[in-house]
Amino acid sequence: MASVRARGYAGAMQEITGHLEREAGVPLAWRAVEGRGPTVVWLGGFRSDMTGTKAQALADQALASGRAFLRFDYSGHGESGGVFTDGTIGSWRADTLAMIDTLTTGALILVGSSMGGWLACLCALARPDRVKGLVLVAPAADFPQALMVPEMSAQDRAALARDGVWMRPSEYGDPYPITGRFLDESATWSLLPGPVGIDLPVRILQGGADPDVPWRHALALAEALTA
Repeated sequence: MASVRARGYAGAMQEITGHLEREAGVPLAWRAVEGRGPTVVWLGGFRSDMTGTKAQALADQALASGRAFLRFDYSGHGESGGVFTDGTIGSWRADTLAMIDTLTTGALILVGSSMGGWLACLCALARPDRVKGLVLVAPAADFPQALMVPEMSAQDRAALARDGVWMRPSEYGDPYPITGRFLDESATWSLLPGPVGIDLPVRILQGGADPDVPWRHALALAEALTA
């Protein structure tokens, strides 16, 4: 069920919140603005949540302009249920498709950051009749195999083999757990080197000094898209 939040613009627009209950899968938290389409859907990054600054900026813009907007937390993230280490790229893709299939209608513009950029591409391939455009912010396609695995030391690999979990250091706080299952499953959803059969308007925003997603990695995705 959804409850109305006490915030809006000129008394006209409000953002509602709720949880998507599923027969299979944990409850997923969401926030939405009902307005004109196409609906903008925010897809956050790995270990991020829907209260981040980029998601909030889009929510504020939607409230101010009357634009339909949806943001949510993947399972194991933010306000949603589940355990982070149970998640995979495939399960978070399924979360995203459940959200857009259940809570939106009509045309969509997917805005994805980092891992969310990868998931946006996967969902565009899965729902080509509905997704009409993509905005990708430092898209991290294939990042477990392409960016994480190459940085692992012999000690990291030994820990993963011994414990099933690698505690990867983070510049944003405590180390976070990366499971062998997550790394192995991610290869199922690889997009690169392409071609990636997405033929719709795409905009990629990428910083040249991004410490997490090298600009060359984003360029590789841009070159792989058929758009």
